[in-house]
Amino acid sequence: MSNMTISGKPAENKMGVMPISRLLFTMSLPMILSMLVQALYNVIDSIFVARLGETALAAVSLAFPVQNLIIAVSTGTGVGVNALLSRSLGEKNQKNANLAAVNGLFVFFLSYLLFAVFGIFFARIYFTVQTSNPEIIRQGTTYLSICSIFSFGIFLEIALERIMQSTGRTIYNMITQGLGAIINIILDPILIFGLLGFPRMGIMGAAAATVIGQIAAMLLLLYFNITKNTDVNLNMRSFRPNAEIIAEIYRVGLPSIIMQSISSVMTFGVNKILLLFSETAVSVFGIYFKLQSFIFMPVFGLNNAMVPIVAYNYGAAKKDRIMKTIRASVTAAVAIMLVGLAIFQIFPEQLLYLFDASENMMGIGVPALRIISLSFLFAGYCIVIGSVFQALGNGVYSLITSAARQLVCILPAAWFFAAEFGLHAVWYAFPLAEIISVVLTTVLFRRIYQKKIQLL
Repeated sequence: MSNMTISGKPAENKMGVMPISRLLFTMSLPMILSMLVQALYNVIDSIFVARLGETALAAVSLAFPVQNLIIAVSTGTGVGVNALLSRSLGEKNQKNANLAAVNGLFVFFLSYLLFAVFGIFFARIYFTVQTSNPEIIRQGTTYLSICSIFSFGIFLEIALERIMQSTGRTIYNMITQGLGAIINIILDPILIFGLLGFPRMGIMGAAAATVIGQIAAMLLLLYFNITKNTDVNLNMRSFRPNAEIIAEIYRVGLPSIIMQSISSVMTFGVNKILLLFSETAVSVFGIYFKLQSFIFMPVFGLNNAMVPIVAYNYGAAKKDRIMKTIRASVTAAVAIMLVGLAIFQIFPEQLLYLFDASENMMGIGVPALRIISLSFLFAGYCIVIGSVFQALGNGVYSLITSAARQLVCILPAAWFFAAEFGLHAVWYAFPLAEIISVVLTTVLFRRIYQKKIQLL
């Protein structure tokens, strides 16, 4: 058949011939489930921390931008490793594939060292820049130091996940992510509150539960890569860094790192603005970020399935299948976001009660969740089209829209609303930014459609 690729792999074949709706569903479901598990343990982490008081919750919320930056650097680097490794395997270049894998592990470890140094020497400074509350500084420094110093678990876990993903063995990623999440969820109450004979560790216990879960997942993935992944050799005994390979990893991965890091900058800036009003406002914003991950993660899982389908059919010059995939993805993403919007509009009190919300937190949090969630109306479309840009090789468009939404729109608008109208108005910066993002995203999509898709 003409739909067969050079390698003749069934997985490649189905992206060219399987009905789009079924293809999108079967490819995205495992990723969606995996990401929902990740979202679950993030939320449960904060629920237990909230039991320690608003100060502890504020400390964890202020630490979030750095934790998000760790994820941004690791997943962005993973994009570069994944692209190079997958291409090498497709070319049947085993030597290059092995080099991509081991050099990938090397750059992941270097990235970890940077955050370890930050955790040892700069964690306290990071908090003193944001707040003068000594208790938040103390608890936040403890939490962030542990998460940073032991972040080798999450760095190497993501590195090994991307190696597995490149060879099509994503089931093992699901298993290890699930294990890490379960360990974290079990250890959270035990270590935070001192159950089953363990000492009461408070916020230190929350950090310890997180890193233990990450390290356990990393070790299991290492085992799977060694015993189940026959396509790649991870032998590091005679390893020497290869500058050319490392440069190629970052050529592809750096734009992704920058794009994902923008969220950390935005969150840090908004936290600074919110601290002008109260630490409770910071806690509310932290709660929102944890809760919204339940809505956004399925969309990101959908995206992860859509990108290879669009990329494959672009390579195969199948315009109809590209547009069907985009339409189906946008429809599904908007539907998911509408469900999320309904939940945030109808049940904000119930959501906040999960975090032991005080009367003051309720007063700030209920309108905040309702106002910010208005951005869900537009976010699904913007996320999907942003990923289409990446699939078609125009990642810079994704970077432009992300920077415009979070740095050019949200931060200035939040500052202006805070100065002119007060805390209640700050939250309107988010739906406003998303409306502007819709316009910009649509303009850029029309351009890429005319230049690439229409010509097929």
